[in-house]
Amino acid sequence: MATGYLEILRARHAARLLVGTLVGRLPNATAAIAIVLFIRAEGGSYSLAGALAAVYGVANAVGQPLLGRLVDLHGQPRVQLPAALASALAMAVFAFSGTEALPLSYVAVAGAGLFTPPLEGGLRALWSSVLRREDQVHTAYAMDAVAQEVMFTIGPLLVTLCTALWSAQAALLVLNVVGVLGALSVVVSPPSRAWRSAPREAHWLGALRSPGLLVLLAAFLFVGVALGSITVAAVSYADDHGGDAVYGWLMAALGLGALVGGAVYGARGWAGAPERRLRLLVGLLAVCYLPLMLMPGPVAMTALTALAGVFLAPAIACAFVIVDRHAPSGTVTEAFSWLVTTFTVGASVGTGLAGPVVEWGGALWGFAVPGAAGAVSLLVLLATGRVLAAPARAAVVAAASENDPNRAAEPRFSSGDRA
Repeated sequence: MATGYLEILRARHAARLLVGTLVGRLPNATAAIAIVLFIRAEGGSYSLAGALAAVYGVANAVGQPLLGRLVDLHGQPRVQLPAALASALAMAVFAFSGTEALPLSYVAVAGAGLFTPPLEGGLRALWSSVLRREDQVHTAYAMDAVAQEVMFTIGPLLVTLCTALWSAQAALLVLNVVGVLGALSVVVSPPSRAWRSAPREAHWLGALRSPGLLVLLAAFLFVGVALGSITVAAVSYADDHGGDAVYGWLMAALGLGALVGGAVYGARGWAGAPERRLRLLVGLLAVCYLPLMLMPGPVAMTALTALAGVFLAPAIACAFVIVDRHAPSGTVTEAFSWLVTTFTVGASVGTGLAGPVVEWGGALWGFAVPGAAGAVSLLVLLATGRVLAAPARAAVVAAASENDPNRAAEPRFSSGDRA
């Protein structure tokens, strides 16, 4: 299983880009959890915590494709690092303002989300310049999804650890400083500095002019709703079964399940159209959310939460391949950022919806939300199968690199961007 991943990591710059992006994405990955814990520590309600987390998510959703388009136009270093600094500064304002000045808190949280750097889309655009074979890039997509789940496994534990050792305020500040350092590591690397987008057709819709991409985004909106609702429902469950420690283990188990599923998925090649495979993965994901409504004791609940995450990373990795197939030329960073945006919007809707649901009907009804959202996602994929099932891009001969002094053409597969 490890052979394919080791081959990727041995490629020059690959490990640095993966780790730097992973660390740089930590503030965004833990924002919803950190905001919920911080507001609760300040004496706020679940509804307020959910609303602030939703504001962060919506602002993040707006910022990701806009920043992704700027990256496609101007390169990574000019956009990623200033955005990371602005986001961290805004979150620091929120951490120090607390709930005493709610308008300022909302503005600060919105700023932190808006300027979150599109490191995810940036990394996926870089893979084709670091790796030379299409199968390696597909393996890298799976490894990327697995690494993301490492972050979602470790992130909740780091948030709860910082909160236990210092405070929820310290957790917000520390994680954002670490995130800036991760972004810095990526943007000063040679592949990031050398990367240039492929020529693009001027169009105000950008990547959104692809019907297949729109279908994929619609489906992943509801996958995000499912994941976001679990975040809030798990807090309510943990309050009755052991507090913050139980909550941290539940969130870590969700990430661990996805990590295991993604590692197994990425360890082998898959025949057939990825669009058909995605329908199966999303269906299994929806089914695995349903047992959460049983709400057994903490140990069994942790196991069920891990099961709920098993098919998440495979579904995301499969979606990466489909994005690459459907993104118009010169829009790959923007297209991947739209996937991040849609997922974030869904997660924000999920957190915002689950707060009132939990207050009305308790954790049981909170855990009913992800199962319903997963079912809707599957229905979207089933209803739009013909639109999504576009032919795979044919292999092409890429134009000479802007950074190649010999201007030599190189046989490459189509991935939307070149270095």
